[in-house]
Amino acid sequence: MRPDKRHDVVAVGHAIVDVLVRVQEEVLQRHGLPKGGTALLDPARMDALYNTLEPELETSGGSAANTVAGLASLGSSTGFIGRVCDDQLGRAFRHDITTIGVTYPTPPSPGGAATGRCLVLITPDAERTMAADPGCARDLGEADLDPRFIRQAKVLYLEGYLFDDPGAKAAFRRAAAMAREGGGLVALSLSDGFCVERHRDDFRAMLAEHVDILFANGMEIMALLQVDAIADAVEHLRQRPLVAALTCGAQGSVVLGGGLVHAVPPHPLAGVVDTTGAGDLYAAGFLHGVTRQLSLADCGRIGSLAAAEVISHLGPRPAVSLRHLLSRELPHLAPAPD
Repeated sequence: MRPDKRHDVVAVGHAIVDVLVRVQEEVLQRHGLPKGGTALLDPARMDALYNTLEPELETSGGSAANTVAGLASLGSSTGFIGRVCDDQLGRAFRHDITTIGVTYPTPPSPGGAATGRCLVLITPDAERTMAADPGCARDLGEADLDPRFIRQAKVLYLEGYLFDDPGAKAAFRRAAAMAREGGGLVALSLSDGFCVERHRDDFRAMLAEHVDILFANGMEIMALLQVDAIADAVEHLRQRPLVAALTCGAQGSVVLGGGLVHAVPPHPLAGVVDTTGAGDLYAAGFLHGVTRQLSLADCGRIGSLAAAEVISHLGPRPAVSLRHLLSRELPHLAPAPD
Protein backbone atom coordinates (compact mmCIF):
# COMPACT_ATOMS: atom_id res chain seq x y z
CA MET A 1 0.00 0.00 0.00
CA ARG A 2 1.80 3.08 -1.26
CA PRO A 3 1.84 6.17 1.00
CA ASP A 4 1.68 8.70 -1.86
CA LYS A 5 -2.07 8.39 -2.37
CA ARG A 6 -4.48 11.30 -2.50
CA HIS A 7 -7.34 9.41 -0.81
CA ASP A 8 -7.29 6.84 1.98
CA VAL A 9 -10.44 5.09 0.71
CA VAL A 10 -12.58 5.38 -2.42
CA ALA A 11 -15.86 3.46 -2.23
CA VAL A 12 -18.17 2.18 -4.96
CA GLY A 13 -21.79 1.59 -3.97
CA HIS A 14 -25.46 2.47 -4.07
CA ALA A 15 -26.25 6.15 -3.64
CA ILE A 16 -29.54 5.96 -1.75
CA VAL A 17 -31.68 8.06 0.57
CA ASP A 18 -32.74 6.14 3.68
CA VAL A 19 -36.21 6.55 5.19
CA LEU A 20 -36.21 5.31 8.80
CA VAL A 21 -39.46 4.12 10.38
CA ARG A 22 -40.21 2.41 13.70
CA VAL A 23 -42.63 -0.50 13.18
CA GLN A 24 -44.03 -3.53 14.95
CA GLU A 25 -43.14 -7.08 13.89
CA GLU A 26 -46.52 -7.60 12.26
CA VAL A 27 -45.73 -4.94 9.63
CA LEU A 28 -42.88 -7.10 8.35
CA GLN A 29 -45.09 -10.18 8.31
CA ARG A 30 -47.94 -8.40 6.54
CA HIS A 31 -45.69 -7.22 3.72
CA GLY A 32 -43.62 -10.41 3.47
CA LEU A 33 -40.34 -8.74 4.41
CA PRO A 34 -37.47 -10.92 5.74
CA LYS A 35 -36.55 -9.66 9.21
CA GLY A 36 -32.95 -8.49 9.34
CA GLY A 37 -32.57 -8.74 5.58
CA THR A 38 -33.16 -6.65 2.48
CA ALA A 39 -36.04 -6.95 0.00
CA LEU A 40 -35.79 -5.32 -3.43
CA LEU A 41 -39.05 -3.61 -4.43
CA ASP A 42 -40.19 -2.13 -7.70
CA PRO A 43 -41.22 1.57 -7.62
CA ALA A 44 -44.96 0.79 -7.43
CA ARG A 45 -44.61 -1.57 -4.46
CA MET A 46 -42.21 0.86 -2.77
CA ASP A 47 -44.77 3.67 -3.07
CA ALA A 48 -47.55 1.43 -1.74
CA LEU A 49 -45.48 0.45 1.31
CA TYR A 50 -44.21 3.99 1.93
CA ASN A 51 -47.76 5.35 1.94
CA THR A 52 -48.73 3.05 4.85
CA LEU A 53 -45.90 4.27 7.10
CA GLU A 54 -45.05 7.33 9.19
CA PRO A 55 -41.37 8.11 8.49
CA GLU A 56 -39.34 9.42 11.41
CA LEU A 57 -36.16 10.40 9.59
CA GLU A 58 -34.96 10.79 6.01
CA THR A 59 -31.19 10.81 5.55
CA SER A 60 -28.65 10.16 2.85
CA GLY A 61 -27.55 6.55 3.11
CA GLY A 62 -26.37 3.55 1.17
CA SER A 63 -23.95 1.07 2.72
CA ALA A 64 -20.67 2.19 1.14
CA ALA A 65 -21.68 5.85 1.39
CA ASN A 66 -22.24 5.36 5.13
CA THR A 67 -18.77 3.85 5.39
CA VAL A 68 -17.04 6.80 3.70
CA ALA A 69 -19.09 9.16 5.88
CA GLY A 70 -17.70 7.36 8.93
CA LEU A 71 -14.18 7.53 7.52
CA ALA A 72 -14.54 11.26 6.90
CA SER A 73 -15.72 11.70 10.49
CA LEU A 74 -12.55 9.92 11.64
CA GLY A 75 -10.41 12.31 9.60
CA SER A 76 -9.66 10.05 6.62
CA SER A 77 -9.59 11.37 3.07
CA THR A 78 -12.37 9.68 1.10
CA GLY A 79 -14.13 9.50 -2.25
CA PHE A 80 -17.34 7.90 -3.49
CA ILE A 81 -18.62 6.55 -6.80
CA GLY A 82 -22.39 5.99 -7.10
CA ARG A 83 -25.29 7.16 -9.24
CA VAL A 84 -28.08 9.58 -8.35
CA CYS A 85 -30.58 11.28 -10.62
CA ASP A 86 -30.87 15.03 -11.03
CA ASP A 87 -33.93 15.14 -8.77
CA GLN A 88 -34.71 16.35 -5.26
CA LEU A 89 -33.40 13.26 -3.48
CA GLY A 90 -30.32 13.14 -5.69
CA ARG A 91 -29.45 16.75 -4.98
CA ALA A 92 -29.95 16.15 -1.26
CA PHE A 93 -27.63 13.13 -1.39
CA ARG A 94 -24.91 15.07 -3.22
CA HIS A 95 -25.16 17.98 -0.80
CA ASP A 96 -24.95 15.73 2.25
CA ILE A 97 -21.96 13.68 1.16
CA THR A 98 -19.89 16.58 -0.16
CA THR A 99 -20.62 18.74 2.89
CA ILE A 100 -18.88 16.22 5.15
CA GLY A 101 -15.79 16.32 2.94
CA VAL A 102 -16.21 13.29 0.67
CA THR A 103 -15.08 13.76 -2.93
CA TYR A 104 -17.99 12.76 -5.19
CA PRO A 105 -17.20 13.14 -8.92
CA THR A 106 -19.97 10.93 -10.40
CA PRO A 107 -22.24 13.20 -12.50
CA PRO A 108 -26.03 12.90 -12.00
CA SER A 109 -28.05 10.77 -14.40
CA PRO A 110 -29.97 13.20 -16.63
CA GLY A 111 -33.14 11.08 -16.81
CA GLY A 112 -34.60 7.61 -16.44
CA ALA A 113 -35.05 6.04 -13.02
CA ALA A 114 -35.23 8.26 -9.95
CA THR A 115 -32.68 8.39 -7.14
CA GLY A 116 -32.84 5.24 -5.02
CA ARG A 117 -34.72 4.93 -1.73
CA CYS A 118 -34.46 2.45 1.11
CA LEU A 119 -37.12 2.03 3.78
CA VAL A 120 -35.36 1.04 7.00
CA LEU A 121 -37.95 -0.61 9.25
CA ILE A 122 -36.82 -0.72 12.87
CA THR A 123 -38.58 -3.16 15.20
CA PRO A 124 -38.71 -2.75 19.02
CA ASP A 125 -35.63 -5.00 19.42
CA ALA A 126 -33.60 -2.40 17.43
CA GLU A 127 -33.17 -4.82 14.48
CA ARG A 128 -33.50 -3.25 11.05
CA THR A 129 -35.17 -4.71 7.98
CA MET A 130 -34.73 -2.95 4.67
CA ALA A 131 -36.98 -2.57 1.65
CA ALA A 132 -35.09 -0.93 -1.20
CA ASP A 133 -35.71 0.45 -4.65
CA PRO A 134 -32.19 1.27 -5.88
CA GLY A 135 -33.55 3.42 -8.72
CA CYS A 136 -30.80 4.76 -10.97
CA ALA A 137 -28.13 3.45 -8.56
CA ARG A 138 -28.55 0.03 -10.19
CA ASP A 139 -27.37 1.47 -13.52
CA LEU A 140 -23.80 1.96 -12.31
CA GLY A 141 -21.37 0.55 -14.85
CA GLU A 142 -17.82 0.65 -16.14
CA ALA A 143 -18.42 4.04 -17.77
CA ASP A 144 -18.81 5.56 -14.29
CA LEU A 145 -15.31 4.53 -13.25
CA ASP A 146 -12.56 7.16 -13.37
CA PRO A 147 -9.26 5.24 -13.49
CA ARG A 148 -7.21 8.13 -12.11
CA PHE A 149 -9.61 8.64 -9.20
CA ILE A 150 -9.54 4.95 -8.26
CA ARG A 151 -5.76 4.63 -8.59
CA GLN A 152 -5.34 7.54 -6.17
CA ALA A 153 -6.82 5.49 -3.30
CA LYS A 154 -4.93 3.41 -0.77
CA VAL A 155 -8.03 1.18 -0.52
CA LEU A 156 -10.91 0.60 -2.95
CA TYR A 157 -14.03 -0.42 -1.00
CA LEU A 158 -16.79 -2.31 -2.85
CA GLU A 159 -20.38 -2.71 -1.64
CA GLY A 160 -21.83 -6.20 -2.08
CA TYR A 161 -25.39 -4.96 -2.65
CA LEU A 162 -24.31 -3.92 -6.15
CA PHE A 163 -24.07 -7.59 -7.14
CA ASP A 164 -27.83 -7.43 -7.70
CA ASP A 165 -27.08 -5.10 -10.63
CA PRO A 166 -25.74 -6.93 -13.74
CA GLY A 167 -23.54 -4.10 -15.00
CA ALA A 168 -21.98 -3.56 -11.61
CA LYS A 169 -20.35 -7.00 -11.50
CA ALA A 170 -18.19 -6.15 -14.51
CA ALA A 171 -17.57 -2.69 -13.05
CA PHE A 172 -16.38 -4.25 -9.78
CA ARG A 173 -13.81 -6.39 -11.54
CA ARG A 174 -12.61 -3.46 -13.64
CA ALA A 175 -12.40 -1.17 -10.62
CA ALA A 176 -10.44 -3.81 -8.69
CA ALA A 177 -7.98 -4.09 -11.58
CA MET A 178 -7.56 -0.30 -11.62
CA ALA A 179 -6.88 -0.25 -7.88
CA ARG A 180 -4.30 -3.01 -8.15
CA GLU A 181 -2.60 -1.23 -11.06
CA GLY A 182 -2.21 1.78 -8.79
CA GLY A 183 -0.76 -0.26 -5.94
CA GLY A 184 -3.92 -0.10 -3.81
CA LEU A 185 -5.79 -2.70 -1.79
CA VAL A 186 -9.30 -3.98 -2.58
CA ALA A 187 -11.89 -4.41 0.19
CA LEU A 188 -15.31 -6.04 -0.22
CA SER A 189 -18.35 -5.98 2.06
CA LEU A 190 -20.76 -8.90 1.57
CA SER A 191 -23.56 -6.52 2.69
CA ASP A 192 -26.45 -8.96 3.18
CA GLY A 193 -26.93 -12.69 3.67
CA PHE A 194 -29.81 -12.89 1.19
CA CYS A 195 -27.66 -11.07 -1.39
CA VAL A 196 -24.91 -13.65 -0.82
CA GLU A 197 -27.40 -16.50 -1.38
CA ARG A 198 -28.38 -14.93 -4.71
CA HIS A 199 -24.81 -14.45 -5.95
CA ARG A 200 -22.66 -16.96 -4.06
CA ASP A 201 -20.60 -18.09 -7.05
CA ASP A 202 -19.89 -14.53 -8.16
CA PHE A 203 -18.83 -13.53 -4.64
CA ARG A 204 -16.55 -16.56 -4.38
CA ALA A 205 -14.90 -15.73 -7.68
CA MET A 206 -14.45 -12.11 -6.63
CA LEU A 207 -12.92 -13.20 -3.34
CA ALA A 208 -10.48 -15.57 -5.00
CA GLU A 209 -9.32 -13.16 -7.67
CA HIS A 210 -9.56 -9.58 -6.43
CA VAL A 211 -10.09 -9.12 -2.67
CA ASP A 212 -7.49 -8.23 -0.02
CA ILE A 213 -9.89 -7.35 2.84
CA LEU A 214 -13.29 -8.96 3.44
CA PHE A 215 -16.07 -7.66 5.70
CA ALA A 216 -19.00 -9.89 6.67
CA ASN A 217 -21.32 -10.69 9.54
CA GLY A 218 -22.00 -14.22 10.75
CA MET A 219 -25.01 -14.87 8.52
CA GLU A 220 -23.19 -13.59 5.44
CA ILE A 221 -19.97 -15.53 5.86
CA MET A 222 -21.79 -18.78 6.69
CA ALA A 223 -23.95 -18.31 3.58
CA LEU A 224 -20.88 -17.66 1.44
CA LEU A 225 -18.88 -20.64 2.68
CA GLN A 226 -21.92 -22.89 3.26
CA VAL A 227 -20.95 -23.77 6.81
CA ASP A 228 -23.08 -23.97 9.96
CA ALA A 229 -20.87 -22.13 12.47
CA ILE A 230 -18.63 -19.07 12.65
CA ALA A 231 -15.81 -21.30 13.95
CA ASP A 232 -15.92 -23.32 10.73
CA ALA A 233 -15.78 -20.12 8.67
CA VAL A 234 -12.79 -18.92 10.68
CA GLU A 235 -10.89 -22.15 10.05
CA HIS A 236 -11.64 -21.88 6.35
CA LEU A 237 -10.62 -18.23 6.05
CA ARG A 238 -7.41 -18.43 8.06
CA GLN A 239 -5.94 -20.52 5.25
CA ARG A 240 -6.53 -17.74 2.72
CA PRO A 241 -4.08 -14.94 1.87
CA LEU A 242 -6.42 -12.13 2.88
CA VAL A 243 -7.64 -10.14 5.87
CA ALA A 244 -11.18 -10.90 7.07
CA ALA A 245 -13.18 -8.97 9.64
CA LEU A 246 -16.26 -10.87 10.83
CA THR A 247 -18.74 -8.95 12.97
CA CYS A 248 -20.67 -10.94 15.56
CA GLY A 249 -23.10 -8.42 17.06
CA ALA A 250 -22.97 -8.17 20.84
CA GLN A 251 -20.07 -10.67 20.87
CA GLY A 252 -17.77 -8.23 19.08
CA SER A 253 -15.77 -9.30 16.04
CA VAL A 254 -13.18 -11.78 14.82
CA VAL A 255 -10.29 -10.49 12.70
CA LEU A 256 -8.10 -12.83 10.69
CA GLY A 257 -4.89 -12.20 8.81
CA GLY A 258 -1.47 -13.75 8.33
CA GLY A 259 -2.70 -17.01 9.80
CA LEU A 260 -3.59 -15.33 13.10
CA VAL A 261 -7.03 -14.88 14.68
CA HIS A 262 -7.90 -11.91 16.92
CA ALA A 263 -11.05 -11.80 19.05
CA VAL A 264 -12.07 -8.15 19.43
CA PRO A 265 -14.62 -7.34 22.14
CA PRO A 266 -17.47 -4.90 21.46
CA HIS A 267 -16.91 -1.34 22.59
CA PRO A 268 -18.96 -0.55 25.73
CA LEU A 269 -22.13 1.46 25.17
CA ALA A 270 -25.17 2.48 27.20
CA GLY A 271 -27.79 0.91 24.94
CA VAL A 272 -28.84 0.00 21.41
CA VAL A 273 -31.36 2.25 19.64
CA ASP A 274 -30.99 1.28 15.97
CA THR A 275 -28.56 -1.20 14.39
CA THR A 276 -28.73 0.50 10.97
CA GLY A 277 -25.21 1.20 9.77
CA ALA A 278 -23.42 -0.93 12.37
CA GLY A 279 -21.50 -2.99 9.82
CA ASP A 280 -20.88 0.05 7.62
CA LEU A 281 -19.33 2.01 10.47
CA TYR A 282 -17.32 -0.98 11.69
CA ALA A 283 -15.79 -1.11 8.20
CA ALA A 284 -15.09 2.65 8.41
CA GLY A 285 -13.18 2.30 11.67
CA PHE A 286 -11.33 -0.77 10.48
CA LEU A 287 -10.21 0.82 7.20
CA HIS A 288 -9.19 3.99 9.03
CA GLY A 289 -6.78 1.80 10.99
CA VAL A 290 -5.61 -0.09 7.90
CA THR A 291 -4.66 3.09 6.06
CA ARG A 292 -2.64 4.14 9.12
CA GLN A 293 -0.91 0.77 9.21
CA LEU A 294 -2.20 -0.16 12.67
CA SER A 295 -2.31 -3.77 13.85
CA LEU A 296 -5.35 -5.80 12.78
CA ALA A 297 -6.56 -6.03 16.39
CA ASP A 298 -6.38 -2.23 16.74
CA CYS A 299 -8.21 -1.81 13.43
CA GLY A 300 -10.96 -3.98 14.92
CA ARG A 301 -11.06 -1.85 18.09
CA ILE A 302 -11.61 1.33 16.08
CA GLY A 303 -14.28 -0.48 14.07
CA SER A 304 -16.05 -1.51 17.27
CA LEU A 305 -15.93 2.07 18.57
CA ALA A 306 -17.47 3.47 15.38
CA ALA A 307 -20.16 0.78 15.32
CA ALA A 308 -21.03 1.43 18.98
CA GLU A 309 -21.53 5.12 18.28
CA VAL A 310 -23.87 4.62 15.32
CA ILE A 311 -26.15 2.07 17.04
CA SER A 312 -26.61 4.40 20.03
CA HIS A 313 -28.92 6.70 18.03
CA LEU A 314 -31.35 6.69 15.12
CA GLY A 315 -29.76 6.84 11.69
CA PRO A 316 -26.89 5.20 9.75
CA ARG A 317 -24.21 7.87 10.13
CA PRO A 318 -22.25 9.31 13.06
CA ALA A 319 -24.02 11.87 15.24
CA VAL A 320 -20.73 13.11 16.75
CA SER A 321 -17.17 13.52 15.49
CA LEU A 322 -15.63 10.06 15.47
CA ARG A 323 -12.19 11.65 15.44
CA HIS A 324 -12.92 13.35 18.77
CA LEU A 325 -14.54 10.18 20.11
CA LEU A 326 -11.47 8.15 19.16
CA SER A 327 -9.19 10.65 20.92
CA ARG A 328 -11.28 10.36 24.08
CA GLU A 329 -12.03 6.63 24.14
CA LEU A 330 -8.90 5.13 22.54
CA PRO A 331 -6.29 7.88 22.77
CA HIS A 332 -3.38 5.52 22.07
CA LEU A 333 -4.89 4.83 18.62
CA ALA A 334 -5.69 8.46 17.78
CA PRO A 335 -3.37 10.78 15.83
CA ALA A 336 -1.34 13.33 17.72
CA PRO A 337 -3.10 16.74 18.05
CA ASP A 338 -2.45 19.18 15.23
